[in-house]
Amino acid sequence: MAQTKKQSALESFMNIAVGFGINILANFSIFPFFGWVISIEQNLLIGVIYTFISFARSYFLRRFYNWKHK
Repeated sequence: MAQTKKQSALESFMNIAVGFGINILANFSIFPFFGWVISIEQNLLIGVIYTFISFARSYFLRRFYNWKHK
């Protein structure tokens, strides 16, 4: 059964929401090893930017594979 566009968007959103939390923790854990100190505001902005990129990637890949397998 093919996924609807709404289901694809919801799956992408949930995947990205979990990834966003992991991103915030990872940035604060990994960046200091490279000598980078960022504020919470910078960390959140980086997360938001990557969230939009990840959502688009995930959604369009899902739609492509649904189209391909129809």
